[in-house]
Amino acid sequence: MKPINQKAWLLVLPVVLCVAFSAILPLMTIVNYSVQDIISPERRVFVGTEWFRTVLRDGELHDALLRQLGFSLAVLVVEIPLGILLALSMPAKGWKASAVLVIIALSLLIPWNVVGTIWQIFGRTDIGLLGAALDAMGFDYNYTGSAFDAWVTVLVMDVWHWTPLVALLCYAGLRAIPDAYYQAAQIDGASRFAVFRYIQLPKLRGVLMIAVLLRFMDSFMIYTEPFVLTGGGPGNATTFLSQYLTQKAVGQFDLGPAAAFSIVYFLIILLMCFILYNWMQRAGTAGSEDMPHG
Repeated sequence: MKPINQKAWLLVLPVVLCVAFSAILPLMTIVNYSVQDIISPERRVFVGTEWFRTVLRDGELHDALLRQLGFSLAVLVVEIPLGILLALSMPAKGWKASAVLVIIALSLLIPWNVVGTIWQIFGRTDIGLLGAALDAMGFDYNYTGSAFDAWVTVLVMDVWHWTPLVALLCYAGLRAIPDAYYQAAQIDGASRFAVFRYIQLPKLRGVLMIAVLLRFMDSFMIYTEPFVLTGGGPGNATTFLSQYLTQKAVGQFDLGPAAAFSIVYFLIILLMCFILYNWMQRAGTAGSEDMPHG
């Protein structure tokens, strides 16, 4: 066996330092705050798990968590199938493929606060195209006064903003499938749905897993767009976990409970991603067993 080159670890050192400063040190600070009652800069009292018990008994947190789970699941249900359909409908080669890729990626280049501002104007019934169109069709649409309209508007805004990411990931996965699979399917006389069911979908499993995890984590941490669009209202209809945390930390300056909630928030995201990952792994294994053989 060749001796391990210890100098190779020097190449990893910059990454370790970046992770330490961007993740580990802030996490240690949050953990420190979560077990203390900061009365003043000079006086702090160790309180153990008191802030965690307070946070877990908070009814507003439970409501925000339910809203967040409902929103994130709705995002996955809408964006994943829609992204697959967009990828399947996109041209595979030529200048049309390049043009479509550029056009479909435009929404991803827009900053989050600008997206919220665009939809804030877009949804107004006096000058906004969406609001005026719905008002002309007889719909009583008011995203600033109706909790349902506000929630749906935030969902549609997120779908418009991030479905292209899913489509681009799926498009890259489709282009990576060798032509031999399609040639064999054509010889066997497979239908378009059969090609999708037994060739494209299984080959997209890894890409879809990345898309689901990315979109779930992003949607679970959404803050800027709904804050700019609705401010979390009307009432608390669009106050998701990140905005609730901001209200605790910045608005009320409860650093101890906010730090405890940050850790709980982080653990919830880890748990949900772990559940989604294992579910998709099992679904992919079951799907591969159902594929025709011979």
